[in-house]
Amino acid sequence: MGDYFQTIVDLDAGADEAARLADRAVAWLVTEGIVLAERTGCVLGVPLGHPPGPNWHRAVADDDAEWKPTDGLAVAVGRTVFDGGQGEAEAVTCPRCAATTPLVTDHWDTIDAAWEPFRDAIETWQETGQAEVACPVCAESVPLPEWSWADDYFTFAHLGFTFWNWPEFTPGFQARFSGALGGHRTGLVWGKL
Repeated sequence: MGDYFQTIVDLDAGADEAARLADRAVAWLVTEGIVLAERTGCVLGVPLGHPPGPNWHRAVADDDAEWKPTDGLAVAVGRTVFDGGQGEAEAVTCPRCAATTPLVTDHWDTIDAAWEPFRDAIETWQETGQAEVACPVCAESVPLPEWSWADDYFTFAHLGFTFWNWPEFTPGFQARFSGALGGHRTGLVWGKL
């Protein structure tokens, strides 16, 4: 059946402040009882994470309060490409002209000519933290993190909080989480492995 995840990504955190903000947000989650301070082997992909706390339900809708999370929280600090896991990005939209570029066909075959500039930019961003892609419609060169990906498949940032196998978060929780990050803008990447 797979494992599901939701990653709250801090869109404003710089490399120099990500660790401090991570500590601040985890402290808030612990104070709220949403996760525990102790770290255990409760997450995928990293050795230790924070297990659900006694008040985990404060993050989810009342309708989902019966579905207790089975895994915990992993915190990623440092330049990271956050993605939706299985599958591929379906399309990407230019923030300058709002044109949407399909990246796959109706049969989910990759459109190599459309995908190639983005693939190259993702590799460059991972290495350097800077990359731009020229829009195929308006020809404007746009920083990679500013593009909008279908289903929020990709986000490029220095700080992310991945919750494994939790019910869907409420907008209210996401707003409070943003407050714990000093009012930074956040994005939500969700997916399945």
